[in-house]
Amino acid sequence: MNITDECIACGSCVDSCPVGAIIESGEKYAINDDCTECQACVDTCPVSAIVE
Repeated sequence: MNITDECIACGSCVDSCPVGAIIESGEKYAINDDCTECQACVDTCPVSAIVE
């Protein structure tokens, strides 16, 4: 899973991640290796910035 440049840094993905795999990365967010690809973040992103 990756977060694209469309990310608006709203934080909804961070709150939805059950394993805490989404971290701050500069002004946006990034997904680390703890990601289980459950796609909870994909469902909550308001701008569809999270892709496989």
